[in-house]
Amino acid sequence: MKKYICFVLLLCISSLIQAETKQTIELVDGTEISYYHYPAKGKQLYIWLAPEAGLQQSERDIAKQLAAKGVEVWYPDLFETNFLPIAASSVERFPVEQIKALIASANKGKDIYLITSGRGVVPMLKGLRQWQIEMPASTAIKGVILLSAKFFVETPEPGQAGKLLPIVRATNIPVYLFQPAQSPWRWKLDETIPALQQGGSEVFLQILNNVRDRFYYRPDAVATEYQLAGELPRLIIRAANVLASLSARRTVAKLNEVSTAESARSKKARKLTAYLDRPATAELQLKDLNGNSVNLNDFKDQVVMVNFWASWCPPCVYEMPSMQRLKESMKGKPFQIIAVNMAEERSTIEKFLKENVKVDFTILLDSNGKALKRWKVFAFPTTYFVGKQGRLRYGFFGGREWDKPDVQHVIEKLINE
Repeated sequence: MKKYICFVLLLCISSLIQAETKQTIELVDGTEISYYHYPAKGKQLYIWLAPEAGLQQSERDIAKQLAAKGVEVWYPDLFETNFLPIAASSVERFPVEQIKALIASANKGKDIYLITSGRGVVPMLKGLRQWQIEMPASTAIKGVILLSAKFFVETPEPGQAGKLLPIVRATNIPVYLFQPAQSPWRWKLDETIPALQQGGSEVFLQILNNVRDRFYYRPDAVATEYQLAGELPRLIIRAANVLASLSARRTVAKLNEVSTAESARSKKARKLTAYLDRPATAELQLKDLNGNSVNLNDFKDQVVMVNFWASWCPPCVYEMPSMQRLKESMKGKPFQIIAVNMAEERSTIEKFLKENVKVDFTILLDSNGKALKRWKVFAFPTTYFVGKQGRLRYGFFGGREWDKPDVQHVIEKLINE
């Protein structure tokens, strides 16, 4: 009996492996678009565009599972097609003509859905829009399914407003958003959803609790992320079925009515950014772990380091010991650290502080993300330095060692002003 079960399992695995083949589409200019093909006899066909991290084995595995459920999947390798390195800047260089060509080749009577994540949203929405303009009568595209989509041109400097990609407001197609709860982008939905709706898109949102961005291919995935990754094929099919109920015929603006300059994105230098205009700080009044209300205004005539963090954020965890060392090195001086936690349960924070890091600086609870929004936080961790006059003086996003001489020099300078 055991041998029979093993044999059946091997046959199943073998059939899934054989379902993947490498195909090509030749364009008029001779360019060959390569894609992994997962055939199925069902009515739905998904074109899955890889994100800035490149083609993922987990996405190919999900495609195999979708094919086993009757969904045909195309997984193009536009990095290889265009001889581009795996990077966010490369994704945004994918020619829209290639997205159109994929749609045209896939348009053989099935309902087509486009899937991507992260920065893959840029070329996908551009290519889709071009298809709609050139094929206005087509109803082949039923909608797009986005996981952890990044709709902003770039991560702005701390405290600055983010700029939405122009293509977001020019999109007119049903959209289903999967948004991990443990992500700074969750708190930007009140900007991104209205922008999509402005173009005429119906937007459906599903918050995925207890997981981070890229949860289904993170090398440091935790149990809840592994579990949800296993459910992703079912969730994607359900999302497609929701989109299928809507009209797919749309009217979009002409090309010259929408800006196509998305701004070149470059890697920011990892250094403290000085606020030369010294803006006033946003409101910050929250409860600490003991239930006491703490107001930033209570720290007058002191330099305050305000850090936005979460226990599920590896760079946040990395930098916290150095924050404690910084606090100890500044003992006796007018300097305070306030660490604002992003929407985690009190018990989760207390367990984390007990088992992972030992700190005694002030921890505040931003349970609804309002402080994060007021302080324009786009990335975790994000850190600000507030001068003795209550004005923003420096900002930094990302993790770093905070007890280094350059940081201490900045703090001493602010103290002596």
